[in-house]
Amino acid sequence: MHGESLINRSTCSVNVHNDNMQINDSYEADDNDQSTNPNDNLNELLHDLETNIDEDEQRKLHDLFYDAEKPLYPGCEKFSKLNDVLKLFNLKSNYGWSDKSFTDLLVVLHDMLPDGNELPISTYQAKKLMCPMGLKVERIHACPNDCMLYRKEFEREHKCFICGASRYKRKKETDEVDDDVTKNGPHAKMLWYFPIIPRLKRLFSNENEAKLLRWHKDGRINDGKIRHVADSPQWRNIDHKYPEFGDEIRNIRFGLSSDGINPFGNMSSRNSTWPVLLCNYNLPPWLCMKRKYIMMTLLIQGPKQPGNDIDVYDAYKKENFILRAMIFCTISDFPAYGNLSGYSTKGHRRFLPAGHSYRKKKDEFDGNTEHRTMRKRFDAFSRVENLNIVLGKRTRSKNESIWKKRSIMWDLPYWKHLDVRHCLDVMHIEKNVCDSLLGLLLNIPGKTKDGINVRKDMVDMGIRKELGPVETVNRIYLPPACYTLSKEEKIKFCKCLHDIKVPSNYSANIKRLVSMQDCKLFGIKSHDCHVLMTHMIPIAVRGILPEKIRHTITKLCLFFNMIHSKVIDPESLDTWQKEVILTLCELEMYFPPSFFDVMVHLITHIIGEIKSCGPVFIRYMYPFERYMGFLKGYVRNRNKPEGSIVEGYASEEIVTSSDAFRLLRRLLGQRKPALKRAAVRISAAAAPAVNSWTAAAVK
Repeated sequence: MHGESLINRSTCSVNVHNDNMQINDSYEADDNDQSTNPNDNLNELLHDLETNIDEDEQRKLHDLFYDAEKPLYPGCEKFSKLNDVLKLFNLKSNYGWSDKSFTDLLVVLHDMLPDGNELPISTYQAKKLMCPMGLKVERIHACPNDCMLYRKEFEREHKCFICGASRYKRKKETDEVDDDVTKNGPHAKMLWYFPIIPRLKRLFSNENEAKLLRWHKDGRINDGKIRHVADSPQWRNIDHKYPEFGDEIRNIRFGLSSDGINPFGNMSSRNSTWPVLLCNYNLPPWLCMKRKYIMMTLLIQGPKQPGNDIDVYDAYKKENFILRAMIFCTISDFPAYGNLSGYSTKGHRRFLPAGHSYRKKKDEFDGNTEHRTMRKRFDAFSRVENLNIVLGKRTRSKNESIWKKRSIMWDLPYWKHLDVRHCLDVMHIEKNVCDSLLGLLLNIPGKTKDGINVRKDMVDMGIRKELGPVETVNRIYLPPACYTLSKEEKIKFCKCLHDIKVPSNYSANIKRLVSMQDCKLFGIKSHDCHVLMTHMIPIAVRGILPEKIRHTITKLCLFFNMIHSKVIDPESLDTWQKEVILTLCELEMYFPPSFFDVMVHLITHIIGEIKSCGPVFIRYMYPFERYMGFLKGYVRNRNKPEGSIVEGYASEEIVTSSDAFRLLRRLLGQRKPALKRAAVRISAAAAPAVNSWTAAAVK
């Protein structure tokens, strides 16, 4: 949000210090030019670059071009050495082959090909061949208590200046840290940092993707409906507040997501790895959450954001500009949900209009009339402005304020002007509400919100006393409530779900999740709950519940169906907000108070977020959870899981890069244009911003 003004300038020079090694990408085909010798073009290209890059980078770039033109074996015209390795490595990345299996495959293929072939015979050689096409990965040591990072002015420190913890692990023969690094053990904690700047340059260096990054302005439909976050007031407010940012349509708005993953896939393991992911909201809604456009910037815990001003070349507009980026919102599950789910809210009647009949009712609710009004939104920045940022582990007291520290995000100049900074995780809200609803209706042990203690609490509250437990000689009897299903009704409910048939790939096979013997649903995932809430439960409850209960549950399901729409009419949101408040109040009249935990309460705030930030589907946790599953699949060395993830991610980044294949097509003659005498520009994607594979590999 700060820096130089927007500029257009000639791009014939190469700025090494800005990591902006770019040359004009204006290859133009000349049908009348018969000069099709790729070696002539290559020599001219290398001659232009010879004086602008250092000797080591020039050598690596020359080797890359040489391998791109070198036939796979003598007489081969279809494949080159580099092209073949990229195709094989793409298969390795897509199907999760281990390094050992890939090495064995290379050995077999090498023996099958004619003598003198250039195919590498090991995974290491293949990675070394692709090394110049990779992007930089930084390793930064961190304090084991998360107090500091050993970077910049603290790079040579050996102890944390906050908690005094050692930077290194202790060696068995000594208990002290020596100034001589070679005498210490390995680092205590590591951060892997994937710089954002070269990855953004790679996006803009591709003409098609550079055009997609302008979609929110050039291709978006402006008819007043909500389809994208660019249709939201928060987007427009930033453009109005910071016109120098909003006037440049190529400036990036990111969504940030972070969550802990278990790299071993074992839920009982204590190992937890934290990737930090970014999604690009400049892209169309059908692309911004795709795996290809999600960037992992940090692994474990990272430093502050890099500089916001980035000098980037736009291959679509053929000009340089100052790129700036901002975090539009954060998307993550709320870690405290697990703790707060045991706390009941104090009702939803305060959200009703003044004078509503439900405000005067007592016995149907909590035994009291409701005189409170809806709480107004407060300024969060005023609550945390004077709080200090406390780093590292700390002890917590039971009576401390909910405002524990000021987030580092408040240092961003635009953060206090955002209406919604941390978006609700609708995926987990929907799943928890679905689990609670199914557990209550089917009386699933361990998941039901009804029980003897709940009935006793209702008697103590003076509400629905007729549902209080009845003690007999041999047992305690719980009278059936309006939501209680008989055995026949449970069978009918489960059979309906069991017999539903849906199109292929629409959802999981619900039939496998239904147990007809004990009338339970088991093993349901988040997306299964989404399908159940939006489509199947309203069908299954027909004819098995009293009409008032059935209609209320159906209205709740229709609400979840509406918020997941791809196109939303903003004029209907106020009506839906009133309707969902009324629905929750009606549920309070029928369901026990224990049903209304914080997850149910958060439903009241979903409409407000849609008004401020746009559709729910573009702020899902689904793509991030799926992406983290891919990251777990990279773990080959259980001793160093983070290193395995970094290596797998860096490999995939190379083989899936459209710039890499675009460069290969040109060098291999699939498109052999004549190079005009204009200065040639190679983007950072193909320039020798070399990824150190030795740094990313697992030793």
